[in-house]
Amino acid sequence: MIVRLRQPKREITVDGAHTVNQLLDQLDLNRESFLVIRNGTLVPGDGRLQPDDTIEVRPVISGG
Repeated sequence: MIVRLRQPKREITVDGAHTVNQLLDQLDLNRESFLVIRNGTLVPGDGRLQPDDTIEVRPVISGG
């Protein structure tokens, strides 16, 4: 699958199917600090990502 990351902006390829939580663990990213988006839709932590998916990993931004 193609994974597009921000900060720093880059694109990587990950082999195989994973859940969102497995992918974030593999990328050493904190699950509470990042959102995973596929085709404009937020994917939950237990959501399955397929090898042919293109996803975007965005940092969570909060403000007050």
